[in-house]
Amino acid sequence: MIEYAEASPEARAVFEEIAAVRGIKPAEVNNFWKAMARHPAQMRRIWQNMRAVMTPGALDARTKEMIYLAVSVTNNCEYCIASHGAQARKAGMTEEMFGELMAVVGLANETNRLANGYRVPVDAAFAGRRPEFGSLPA
Repeated sequence: MIEYAEASPEARAVFEEIAAVRGIKPAEVNNFWKAMARHPAQMRRIWQNMRAVMTPGALDARTKEMIYLAVSVTNNCEYCIASHGAQARKAGMTEEMFGELMAVVGLANETNRLANGYRVPVDAAFAGRRPEFGSLPA
């Protein structure tokens, strides 16, 4: 990992942007970014993408953080579970919400594996359909 003080000018600029957004000092930026600082161009690309995707829009910050947390649990990423779990809680996720989220994650993982294992064919009502708003059968 590369600390802010040892980072290249390009990586330092990203550290400074992250710190400004989060209201912290550049030296306090978390470990993920310190690891990314080894490759400043990738660090910048990921930071720009993170800001674009995670900024509230049609989905609020809490929902986005909870989705990120759910995917991180499924992918078994301890770092992202800790980081985005903290962000989701900061954005208002309660213990009750977390419990329900984990129930959905567990159920989806179980049924996804069963559907794949049994090679369940897609129903005609769903086949070839994109999940567009209003197009899913009730």
